[in-house]
Amino acid sequence: MITNFINKQIPNLIGWRRSFHQEPELGFLEYITTYKLYAELKKQGFSVYVGNDVMDATARKGLPTKEAMVAQENKAKQWGVDEDLLASMQLGMTGVVATLDTGRKGDHVAFRFDIDALPILESTLASHYPVQESFTSRYENVMHACGHDGHMAVGLGVAAFISKHREQLKGRFTLLFQPAEEGGRGAKAVTAKGWLDDVDCFYSGHIGIESLPIGTIAASTKGFLASKKLNVHFQGTASHAGMHPELGKNALLATATTAMQLYGIARHAAGVTRINVGKMHAGSGRNIIADSGYMEVEVRGETEAISQYVYQEALRMIEGTALVHDVSWSIDDVGESEEISCSKETIQNIVSWCQNGTYIKEILPKVTVSGSEDASIMMKRVQAHGGKATYMLFGSTLNYPHHHPAFDFEEAVLPVALEAYVNIIMGGSSNG
Repeated sequence: MITNFINKQIPNLIGWRRSFHQEPELGFLEYITTYKLYAELKKQGFSVYVGNDVMDATARKGLPTKEAMVAQENKAKQWGVDEDLLASMQLGMTGVVATLDTGRKGDHVAFRFDIDALPILESTLASHYPVQESFTSRYENVMHACGHDGHMAVGLGVAAFISKHREQLKGRFTLLFQPAEEGGRGAKAVTAKGWLDDVDCFYSGHIGIESLPIGTIAASTKGFLASKKLNVHFQGTASHAGMHPELGKNALLATATTAMQLYGIARHAAGVTRINVGKMHAGSGRNIIADSGYMEVEVRGETEAISQYVYQEALRMIEGTALVHDVSWSIDDVGESEEISCSKETIQNIVSWCQNGTYIKEILPKVTVSGSEDASIMMKRVQAHGGKATYMLFGSTLNYPHHHPAFDFEEAVLPVALEAYVNIIMGGSSNG
């Protein structure tokens, strides 16, 4: 039954993935993406929620500018997004939650799939598979370079299975198509809406990340880092650089000095730390003392306590450098994630339920990773309420790393991931 279903779904999985890949949207700007998901989930018989039903607007982090949101809304309207649906998503209220209750006693199971893209100009190299198959991004400087297009395709496959086999299943299902994963911005807002408060089992996962071959899955991960994302602003005083340099207060120097100082934060003996200045700009001309500076910074730590240590040290250096250069400073908190601890029982269940797969060739109980994942916030909420949670990996050869202009994954991973989720659904229902 499972193999037959997946075989028939493969063309859909590939079609959905390529459609999402061609029309990527950045976090909290996923209007067209949300509409595509909404339409498909409605067709499959789910109760589907959008807009204020999906997120607590006040818990969102790192919102785009109002101008960017309005511009993307206008693009979505021209594309053909339903106007009533678009109105419910105004000003960044993107994402979809879909629910289905079988009416039979069993666990409440939730799955999370991220939906946003990255601000990257996609490669036009002839060797790039989306170029060969003519499904590259239609939008300049926006690209699915982290596999979220594949995650959404698999999520729709999961929905199709639940819908088709609902009479054979038990319990309730919630599918969370979460906006703004990149930068750790969206999960907290969805979680704050209460969707996870009575969930018994929570599952999410990622294509690629580690060098696992096609057919290999990991039932859990270890090593995702707690993280905080900061936008730092310095405000100085402009002056003529030749006639009156002494009257200027140089925000450019404050910005540049801070960037160098941040990399000097002492590492922590208790675990891994990371810091990165990913973007900075300052000044307006060669003969003007720069009166403003801006930088985008992230800190990470193996535990929340270690991440907080790096964060506090970063604050100390930002403030100290501002004092040295006699400029003012401010910080916007624009994202966060937590460390991940996968539930032991869930790992054991996945290993047991996925043993005899057609597409799954090997199951690893746990794989050590790096980076950060805001699904951690959802997992912590489920576990805090007595539920179980895990974060999986689905192997694929990657010729280029995540967040690279030529990133791509093997589409053969899509049925592997779908088979894992389907086996989890069937295994949970047989135990329910």
